[in-house]
Amino acid sequence: MSELIRISVITPSYNQGVFIGRTLASVASQSHSPHEHLVFDGGSSDETLQVLKAAGANVRWVSQPDNGQADAVNQGLQAASGDIIGWLNSDDIYYPDTFKKVAAAFAKDPSLDVVYGEADHIDLDDVPFESYPTTFWDPELLRHTCFICQPALFFRRRIIERVGLLDASLRYCMDYNYWLKLADAGCRFAYIPDKLAGSRLYAENKTLSDRPAVHREIAEMFRSYQGNVPLRWVFAYAHHSTAAQFDRSKEPMRFKLHLYLETMRSQWRWNRRVGISALRELRQANRRHALEATAAEMHAASS
Repeated sequence: MSELIRISVITPSYNQGVFIGRTLASVASQSHSPHEHLVFDGGSSDETLQVLKAAGANVRWVSQPDNGQADAVNQGLQAASGDIIGWLNSDDIYYPDTFKKVAAAFAKDPSLDVVYGEADHIDLDDVPFESYPTTFWDPELLRHTCFICQPALFFRRRIIERVGLLDASLRYCMDYNYWLKLADAGCRFAYIPDKLAGSRLYAENKTLSDRPAVHREIAEMFRSYQGNVPLRWVFAYAHHSTAAQFDRSKEPMRFKLHLYLETMRSQWRWNRRVGISALRELRQANRRHALEATAAEMHAASS
């Protein structure tokens, strides 16, 4: 019955003309044909429109100014008509047979709301250079590390009525915030131990270009969402903020001192806690995260 599962793919787009042709091809070439591919472009000024015009009737698209990536995805969520929704950015790709595997998982268990699998970070030429650290479903672990790679997750359209749309005020972590909302809403998740997608990572993309800003937004998101920031994310922000100012290999003592001070400042800013006990908790949380990340990476490597 998996052939009856209709999959809608939403692609937010802006000036990714060098990549978007490969994104479209990765959808069109799926063995389980997509129900629809919807591209919401923010008014690109590069070759994106030429690529979209050449894509033919299989791709429905619009190009006009929007309020950013989350706004573009939200437009897609409101327009999609398939049973299952996938969100694929305009520089990412699906691997062959991804839709077949996802459709089979949803068909096997109608009570499932969300299915996610493994993924790679890929370079400018689509070559994988590392596995995204993914692991089995654990809603508590999700609060301390985002082990779900955004293009490798699919969900039933019905959950939009329960959870709503993405938070359009977020620039970096709108996907992570949405996964947390799905978990807290009681959505049923299932993990597929197969590589489903390639997430492009390169120096100019927004995730790598300003890591302190990424982690600051994650911390602020948690502060707004649940009233406090998990210790792992406090330390992550402090570490990336310090690394942006000091070279650890050249100034190890200044790096260590600044990291300590920034950690304490961040703990006070977001959790209103300072002191030795807070530092001890931070150290324990960081060690715990390191062990969890290592376990996830070992699992991904062995799959």
